[in-house]
Amino acid sequence: MSITQAELVFIPTPGMGHLLSAVEVAKLIIRRDHRLSILILITNMPMTSSMVNDYIESQSRDNPYPTRLTFVTLPPLSNPPDPTSPSFFFDLINLQKPLVKQAVEDRARAGSSDLVGFVLDLFCLTMMDVATDYFNVPSYVFFTSGANLMNLMFHLQSLEDDQGVDTCTEYKDPDTELEVPGFMNRVNVSVVPSGFLDKDGPSSSMIHDMARNFRKSKGIIMNTFEELESYGVQALLEQVGKNTIPPIYPVGPILELDSKSRGGGSHRETHEEESMIIQWLDNQPTSSVVFLCFGSMGSFDASQVKEIADGVEKSGHRFMWSLRKPPPEGTLKLLPSENETFVEALPEGFLDRTAEIGRIIGWAPQVSILAHEAVGGFVSHCGWNSTLESLWFGVPMATWPMYAEQQLNAFVLVKELGLSVEIRMDYRRDWKTREGNFTVTAEDVENGVKKLMSMDEEMKNRVKEMGDKGRRSLEDGGSSYKWLGRFIQDVLANVAA
Repeated sequence: MSITQAELVFIPTPGMGHLLSAVEVAKLIIRRDHRLSILILITNMPMTSSMVNDYIESQSRDNPYPTRLTFVTLPPLSNPPDPTSPSFFFDLINLQKPLVKQAVEDRARAGSSDLVGFVLDLFCLTMMDVATDYFNVPSYVFFTSGANLMNLMFHLQSLEDDQGVDTCTEYKDPDTELEVPGFMNRVNVSVVPSGFLDKDGPSSSMIHDMARNFRKSKGIIMNTFEELESYGVQALLEQVGKNTIPPIYPVGPILELDSKSRGGGSHRETHEEESMIIQWLDNQPTSSVVFLCFGSMGSFDASQVKEIADGVEKSGHRFMWSLRKPPPEGTLKLLPSENETFVEALPEGFLDRTAEIGRIIGWAPQVSILAHEAVGGFVSHCGWNSTLESLWFGVPMATWPMYAEQQLNAFVLVKELGLSVEIRMDYRRDWKTREGNFTVTAEDVENGVKKLMSMDEEMKNRVKEMGDKGRRSLEDGGSSYKWLGRFIQDVLANVAA
């Protein structure tokens, strides 16, 4: 087999939480085996942020593997679906099929490599049809979340298909507790992603379809590692052994640790802002600063901002708070401003009273902040990437989930693993109305920050040890290193098939 004979086509979801880890796992594969090349197709979507475009531009410009890692942005759709439709996003992905087919055919005509498979984000599984029907190659899933979510998805889908349980009706009471394979504790319905049990919308059936498609794939790459989710990974491996799901490959933690490649403004502005942030942290005592950041979709209305501010101020701790201005009301825009802060919502005099101990920022170079020795705690939305980053740097977390599977991640961190403290675990924001299901009080915030910053040494050590285990898993001989090798072996076997 000649060098770079085998090529994979990656189709990630074009959101930073999914895109970053997809690009990083592609690089990991290329570094590991010189016989593989990867084409990454970026779907052109109307809601794509400038941050995504800047990131792709930087990756293409600074590509360390120019002949083996290729980025292609697909053209925009000529007739996009109705943005008010409940199935808008899935329709948008489905309409990309002809564009994906054309891009892969154009690549094949170049004749530089043989296509051996597609690697699809969980929201792009409709592209399995393109892989099978037009190119006769298998599809793999790149699962950007943890084993906990995958176990839950398979469990609920199995209840529906194999036992005839109407999960939306059966589990509508938020106080109901579920026994789910891969969990040591019973899982309260209040932390199950809302779309999983949404009887009135399309989400539930679509999520079950995802799980069914997972089962049809040739394998599932997972951004987790055995040492972190040993119980959950073992439960999945037992299903692999029974041939009820395809092979899994826990190859994480997959992280983008270069914050310069994902800044929120022009390269110069981003660099200057990061320099000022780090300069401020340099002047703070070790482990004295609590960092508050709520992800790419994380913003709050004015009343909730006031509660957070009051709680942080009363805690008495030094803080750095990524306080981004929410999207304008009455628009379809989902993401808060990349650079504007929401200082007008702060209580009168807050900035003056906290000038010596606090810093309000917009876009946050999260990796650089978590890596800084002055940071002693992280109030987080519990997105999976943020969770892995916090563990990597040994920074304890306080949970404040907002969307998607974040409540489940918070449950795992607090109840299953004992690696975090709780501010709230059951907070949930509606991504359309942008309203929370309740207001987290200043007292909740104050108590949570105090608990986080006075965490006992035993828990702090567990967090640091888990970060060390994550690093070792990626090294030669580590668990994730071995799993990645098995995945590559499976892919290369497709050449001879």
